[in-house]
Parts: sequence; structure tokens; C-alpha cells
Amino acid sequence: MRKKPTRLIGAVGSLALAGTLAACGSSSDTSAPLSNAADAGDVEHPEWSKYTFTIGDNGGDGSQELAKITGVFDNAPYKVKFARFTYGPPLVQAAASGDIDLGSVGDVPPITGAAKEYGFKVVAVNRSLTPDQAVENIIVPKGSKLKSAADLKGKRIAVPQGSSAHGLALNALRSVGLTPKDAKLVFLDPAAAATAFNTGKVDAWSIWNPQSAIAVKNGARVLVKGLPPIDQTSSYYVATDKSLNDKNKRAALTDVLKRLSREFAWGVKNPDKYAQALAKEQGIPLDDAKASLAAYSNRVTPVEKADIELEQKLADAFLEAGQITKKVDVPSLVDNLLPAGYDSSKLKVTS
Repeated sequence: MRKKPTRLIGAVGSLALAGTLAACGSSSDTSAPLSNAADAGDVEHPEWSKYTFTIGDNGGDGSQELAKITGVFDNAPYKVKFARFTYGPPLVQAAASGDIDLGSVGDVPPITGAAKEYGFKVVAVNRSLTPDQAVENIIVPKGSKLKSAADLKGKRIAVPQGSSAHGLALNALRSVGLTPKDAKLVFLDPAAAATAFNTGKVDAWSIWNPQSAIAVKNGARVLVKGLPPIDQTSSYYVATDKSLNDKNKRAALTDVLKRLSREFAWGVKNPDKYAQALAKEQGIPLDDAKASLAAYSNRVTPVEKADIELEQKLADAFLEAGQITKKVDVPSLVDNLLPAGYDSSKLKVTS
């Protein structure tokens, strides 16, 4: 879900733009496993040579390093760059402004972004290949006396506002008859939340992997797992309206998404390389990357009716709880780029 030669830091998160990875007419690295791979039916598109697509990288999902390892964009008739974000809401905002063309986020950022009437669409789904394993959790410090979600009443919960972890916290409270008014949601970005959690300034932390897995390794305990029915294990690709509304650019962006899905399919079949890519991008030990690898093992598919229904239910819950102020119509947010039946786990990729 990437090198950082240029870093732009704002109030809502950090963004790092990497150099161009692929250009029309550039030489391919024949040692890269996907450097000459293409989806069936791909044809030459010389008109795409004028395009540069910026791919939003949500927290270091391995996409940039895997692109270099696999060479998946080496023969692309357009250029690509990667932009690093600390979490989903600023990525959606960047997609709306056209600063990025495509990026993957959790289940909540599309809802909070739509409530602010940002100009973007949900174009595909990242479905977990291990849906019985939580990709995020509500955790408590070592020695905490909290035993269940009901014990969160009156407690301080660190939450990245507008993120999938925000949705987990909301639904965990709802599952035991509580509302955000019954607890104290402390809105902090992941780095600030880690400090608050480690210094005892909050009682619990709703957060995804690898932060959750690393904290547990260091003695924290999982209080609530981010699993159905209170949480989704899927994430969503969002794209800017500026690209989607241009016929030629839309077709090229579809190719970008297919190539991304191919590199991740390769990563799933080469977990050691995938873990190395995650460790490098996130700046964490290799063992920690391996421990959180399941959170990044996905298959890319079109958005389906069941996804829309889950997102609508979540959007309605956010409105009811006063976490957003405008009703969100999820069906109007969906604009599939991939053909019906597309499933990246069925792609043939070399090891």
C-alpha cells in the first residue's frame, strides 16, 4: 500500500515524491521478473507517453520497492512516481485535488472524504488473502486491566481521525452499546499516538499493522480484533476525477492499476522479497515486516455490491454517531476501472 528524495510535510500528514520509475522508451532490466510482462490484450499506446501518474503509497505498502524489484513499469508507455502518506485521509484529499492519481486506503477515508465533497472515486478493492487475520486492532498497554470493548467506557482511545482505525473504534463501541460520547476518542496521527500510548497518556490505541504487531511484540495486548462483523479486512483504491473523466487518461490509469496488482501478486508469491520491500519502505526490522505481512497480502478486484453495502452501513454509522455531518451515498462514489471478474490472485506471475 518508496524513496523519499523530496518530502513535503503538512498539517495532515507527510508526502514524499519519488523520482520517475518508468518512461516511454526507457530500457528494461531483463533480470526483473515482470519487466516484460503484460496483461493479455495490452496494445501499444504512444499517446500515453505524455502522462505521468503519481501513485499514493499509504504508509509504506511496498509498492515502490516491488516496482523496482519486479520491473513491472519498465515497459510502460507512461511515467510513474510514488508519493508517501502516513495514513489514508490525506491521501484521499490528495486524490481529490489531483496531486495523486491513484492510491489505496482503508474503509473509512472514502467516507470522510465524500462527506467533505472531495472529487474522487472508489475504483477497485484490495481483498485480504487472509480474511481471518486482523489487519488492525484496538490494543492496550502491558498490565492494562481492560478486558473487553465494554471496558473502554470512560477511557481515552488514541485514533487516527477519519482512518479505518477510527471505524474500528466506532464499531467496537457500538458492538457493546456505547457511543463515542461514552469514551474519549483522542485524535492523533500514528506517530503521535505511538508516543501517547507508550507514555501512558491514553488507555488504548486503535491502529493497524505493523504498528499493532510491533506494539504487541513489545508487550501490548490486543483488546479488540479488527475482524468482521465490526471491521472490514478490505481496503479500497481511490482515483482522482481529473484522470477518470479523461477517456485516454482513464484507459492509461487502468493499465497502471493492473500493473500494480501484478506486482503485488508477485509479492504474495515471493513473501521474503515482499517483506524486504516493506522493511525498507517502513524503516522497520525485517522480522517485524514478516510479522505484519498478512496485512499486505491482498488480491485486487472490482468493487462489488457487497462492498458497497458494507461501506454504506459504515457511512450511516459515522453519520449517526456524529463523526460526519453529511450523508454519504456510497453507490455514487464507485467507478470501477477493472473489468468484471478481474482477480489479481489468478494472474500468472513468475517467482
